[in-house]
Amino acid sequence: MFIKEYISDVFGAVRSLLKGMRLTGYYFTHHKEIITEQYPDNRDELKLPERFRGEVVMLHDENNEHACTGCTACELACPNATIKIITKFDITPEGKKKKALDTFVYHLELCTMCNLCIEACPTDAIKMAQTFEHSVYDRSQLTKKLNKPGSKIREGVE
Repeated sequence: MFIKEYISDVFGAVRSLLKGMRLTGYYFTHHKEIITEQYPDNRDELKLPERFRGEVVMLHDENNEHACTGCTACELACPNATIKIITKFDITPEGKKKKALDTFVYHLELCTMCNLCIEACPTDAIKMAQTFEHSVYDRSQLTKKLNKPGSKIREGVE
C-alpha cells in the first residue's frame, strides 16, 4: 500500500517535470515569442498598472500652488510616522490667524506604500506616483520635502 503510493507519487512528479520541460523547450526553440520583460533595458516602454504605489508626491499646478491645508489628516492616518506636517499661522486679509502648511516632510525609507495617507487627505493634495527606483547609498536622500520652495495654497481650497 505504502510502496504503491510512493511509486505513484514518483511517476506523478516525473510527469509534471517532463510537462514543464516540454514547455521550456518550446519557448527555447521559438525565439520570436518574448515572454519576459528585460528590465532595465525596457525603461522607456515600461507600463506599470494604474494602481501601482510608488511614493507619495504632492501635486503642484503651473503657478506653484498646492491643495494641502496642513490639516495633518495624512500624518494621523500613517501607521508608522512616515509623514510629518509642520504648520505655521498666516494672517488673512481680514486679520485672522489661519493654519497653513510650512513643510511637508516625507520619509520614504519608512513608507510601506499602504495608501492610507492618500485616502485620508480631504483635499486630494497628495497621490502615489509611479516611481519605483529608490536605491541610494545615503539614507538621508530618502527624506523628502514634498512642498516646493515658494509654494502656497491654491485659492478656494479650505
